Amino acid sequence: MAVKDLCRKHGFSEASYYLWRSKFGGMDVSDAKRLKALESENARLKKLLAESMLENEITREVLRKKVLTAPAKRETVRAMQALGSTERRALAVVGMSASSLRYEPAADRNAVLREKIVKLAQRHRRYGAEMIYLKLRQAGELVNHKRVERLYALEKLQVRRRRRKKIPVSERQPLVRPGAANEVWSMDFVFDRVASGRAIKMLVIVDDATHEAVAVIPEHAVGGEHLVRILDQVCSLRGRPAVIRSDNGAEFTGKAMLTWAHRNNVALRLIEPGKPNQNAYVESFNGRLRDECLNEHWFTSLLHAKAVIAIWTREYNEERPKPGLGGLTPVAYAKQLAAKAATFAPDSNAARY
Repeated sequence: MAVKDLCRKHGFSEASYYLWRSKFGGMDVSDAKRLKALESENARLKKLLAESMLENEITREVLRKKVLTAPAKRETVRAMQALGSTERRALAVVGMSASSLRYEPAADRNAVLREKIVKLAQRHRRYGAEMIYLKLRQAGELVNHKRVERLYALEKLQVRRRRRKKIPVSERQPLVRPGAANEVWSMDFVFDRVASGRAIKMLVIVDDATHEAVAVIPEHAVGGEHLVRILDQVCSLRGRPAVIRSDNGAEFTGKAMLTWAHRNNVALRLIEPGKPNQNAYVESFNGRLRDECLNEHWFTSLLHAKAVIAIWTREYNEERPKPGLGGLTPVAYAKQLAAKAATFAPDSNAARY
C-alpha cells in the first residue's frame, strides 16, 4: 500500500508517518509501547521536580525569618499561595491548621489603652514599659503590667539602650540610704554644649534619702565662690544638709567650699579617686538626666538650657514615678518619709513624765 493511501486510511499526515518511522523504526509493538511509557514517566518526573523546586524556592523566600504568631503565619500562608504554592503545602510548611487559617480574630478591646500607651511613649521617649505602666497607674488606670508590656511590644515602642563606656570593675562600697531628707546630699557636675559650641557646666545636687533633685543649675562656668553662693541659695529654700558627698574636684575641695562647710557645720565626704560607684545616687540621676533630657534636646543658648532643664527637673520630682521607690515620685516619697517620722516621733508632753 502506498504511504499516502495508508495515511489517508488511518487519518494522519505523511509528516507524522515519517516522524514515527524515524523514531520507532525497527521496533516491535511492545518496544514502542515501552518507550512511550518511559517518555510519559520522564515527563511526569520532570514536572514533579519543577514543582518541588518551585515550592522550595517559595518556602526559602517567605520563611527568611522565623514566624511565631498566628497573624504572621496567616500572612505567610497567603503569600505562599500568591506565589503559586498550594494551601495544603503552605500550611504544612508553616505548621498551621486549616481552621486556624480561616479563624477571624475578634475586635481589639485594648484600642483605648494602646492609644494611651503610645501617647505616653511619644511624650516620654526614653521611658520603657515599666515606666509607662507606673505612669498609667499614677493616672488611676487599673491595668496589669503584663498587658502593658505586651501592648508596648506590639506597638514596637522598645527603647534602644545607649551603649556606655565600660570601666574596670572595682571594689564596691555599700551605700546606706538615709532615713530622712536633708541628711545626706550628693553633688556632681554634668557637662554639655549649646549650639554655638560653648560648654555648659551643670551643678547637680541629689537628696540620697528621697532621691529628689534638689537642684540642677546650668552655667557656663562654676568656680569655688560661685558654688558657695549657689549652695547658700539652695539652703535658704530647702534647709542645710548634715553631710555632702562629692568627688575630689577642685570646686569641692577648694578653700571656699571648706570654709562654707565649717561655717555651716556641714560634714564633707569625698569619694576615692576613680570610684564613682561610691557616689552612686547622683551618678544614677546623672544617667537619667543625660538620657531623658540632655540627649533629647538641642540647646540654642544658656537661657534655653536653663528653661528646659528646670521643666524636666520639676517633672522628675513631681511626675516621674521611680520603681526603686515603689512607684512613687520623689516628692510623694519625701512626704511619706516625713509622715512616718512624725508618726514615730515621741510626744513632747509624754517626755516630761
